[in-house]
Amino acid sequence: MFVLDKHGHPLQPTTPARARKLLRQGRAAVARHTPFVIRLKDRTMPESQVDGVELGIDPGSKRTGIAVFTVKEGERCGLYAVELAHRGGIIRDRLTARGAYRRGRRTRNLRYRAPRFSHRTRPKGWLAPSLRHRVDTTVSWTTRLARWAPVRVVHVERVAFDTHAMSNGGPMEGAEYQHGTLHGTEVREYLLAKWGRACAYCGVTGVPLDIDHIHPRSRGGSDRISNLCIACVPCNEKKSNQPVEDFLKKSPRQLARILAQAKAPLCDAAAVNATRWALWRALGAVFPKVCTASGGRTKWNRQRTGIPKTHTLDALCVGELESIDRAPARILAVTATGRGTYTRTSPDKYGFPRLRLPRQKQFFGYQTGDLARAVVPTGKKAGTHTGRIAVRATGSFNIKTAHGLIQGIGHKYFRLLQRADGYAYTTRPEGPTTTQLKQGVSTKEVR
Repeated sequence: MFVLDKHGHPLQPTTPARARKLLRQGRAAVARHTPFVIRLKDRTMPESQVDGVELGIDPGSKRTGIAVFTVKEGERCGLYAVELAHRGGIIRDRLTARGAYRRGRRTRNLRYRAPRFSHRTRPKGWLAPSLRHRVDTTVSWTTRLARWAPVRVVHVERVAFDTHAMSNGGPMEGAEYQHGTLHGTEVREYLLAKWGRACAYCGVTGVPLDIDHIHPRSRGGSDRISNLCIACVPCNEKKSNQPVEDFLKKSPRQLARILAQAKAPLCDAAAVNATRWALWRALGAVFPKVCTASGGRTKWNRQRTGIPKTHTLDALCVGELESIDRAPARILAVTATGRGTYTRTSPDKYGFPRLRLPRQKQFFGYQTGDLARAVVPTGKKAGTHTGRIAVRATGSFNIKTAHGLIQGIGHKYFRLLQRADGYAYTTRPEGPTTTQLKQGVSTKEVR
């Protein structure tokens, strides 16, 4: 649990049991509901021992993992984890629809509209709105966590694949592909992503895959990434040192596909890498110390410490580490939902307005998306209901709880817990790592 002093400055996080004890004794008050933050009434930062925490960030295309942890003698102890789901796909679809509307207007027989401006240029470092959203929401959540916890260092994946490690790591030998060196991990992870984690020759998945030279080294082939692919053990042994033209001479279509895919760049990885560089620059402008690492190093750390793969656990494994003591049992899943819409009408399928929406968002002090608690004393809806509400001008609100949707509760029964902030929250178990740690499996022993 996050803790603030009496002036709102972040203190060292505490356990849920101690937070409940402080609330029962009246020494603390609830400052925020989700994530849960308490504020002490009788302590300031100079009177407290604040060791500080560190953040790990694992950027992803759809979800980003954020981990809050402490470090003692190279050992990380996970305190809190957030999985942030982006809405970049929704933004892209809406921009596409807006472009279609504008193209439709230009072809209609309407009055001439002079262009608003000409020679539109994009500034340096411009990102598409769907990608810019990913950077902005990640920076927003890291700054939020910095308001609730004393963040000293931020670890972030700046690139998915360390091209410097791949190009300057020296000549690669056959054993280096299977062993857990960082250089081999970078190359292998890149090729797995490029070839879809399937054998390039037969397409099989879910089996051990080797790195194969498309043009054999014994016949003058190089170790460049464009000359490498992944192949299952039977195909790799069957191909041996044959040129790929001889190996696939009976399958010209497959040969053309492999040669084309070998030369094609990894467009998705390039887009993610560009976003990660923008994220690194944005974090560097906010935090005094930002350490960077690659996705290959994160995977190497995770496999070395025996940690399963999730976004939040990847965030816990970012950068240089010796071992991991424990990970959070539950994580906070955050989904970016937006803050509503500017439209004042809802059209039908023909484009005619179907209904008109009110211009104001708040009614009786509440707005859609607020977290509230309704205590209904009598009637069919009697009981205590906690969740997100949908407001109406009539004062009869709907509330969505963990047990379902309840409609038609009067506004006088509601009590505001937290204002809508553009995100939806839910908690869920972290996954197999909880069972692993309960069974006493120490990550210190896994090397």
